[in-house]
Amino acid sequence: MFIANDWQDFAVIDCGGGEKLERWGDYVLRRPDPQAIWARDEGEARWRTPDAHYFRSERGGGQWQFRRTLPQGWPLKWRELTFSVHPTGFKHTGLFPEQAANWAWMMDKIRSAGRPIRVLNAFAYTGGATMACSAEGASVCHVDAAKGMVAWARDNQRLCVLEDRPIRW
Repeated sequence: MFIANDWQDFAVIDCGGGEKLERWGDYVLRRPDPQAIWARDEGEARWRTPDAHYFRSERGGGQWQFRRTLPQGWPLKWRELTFSVHPTGFKHTGLFPEQAANWAWMMDKIRSAGRPIRVLNAFAYTGGATMACSAEGASVCHVDAAKGMVAWARDNQRLCVLEDRPIRW
């Protein structure tokens, strides 16, 4: 198992009971996670006071309830990369922090290749892997069917200061 570390602005605070409690920068979010089947730490007060809590609907989907107003988006740093995150209508935040272990692996492979590398990032979402590979000098083709996700990825390219890198959208 690889550990997704090197996060400056993200942490899993606790998980269990079908949910996870996470720190995303200055904000604590409580979200469903059906794989967290063990008991959670009931002594962790932040379970009762998250900044935002996503409730799943029995009919599908769900909605966020906010204890305070969150910004339209805020930065989240991993290593030298910066991503914009915010709660979406389907419980996500625009980033899967656990994927940082894969980004680190890809970055190492690109760095040690000794030759130019071209990467196809299919189902690329908001571009975590795209930015990681691009930061190491790979030429990346970023593919996602959702125009909004591609626009979000382009914003992340700007935040990561990778505008001069070869990313094809």
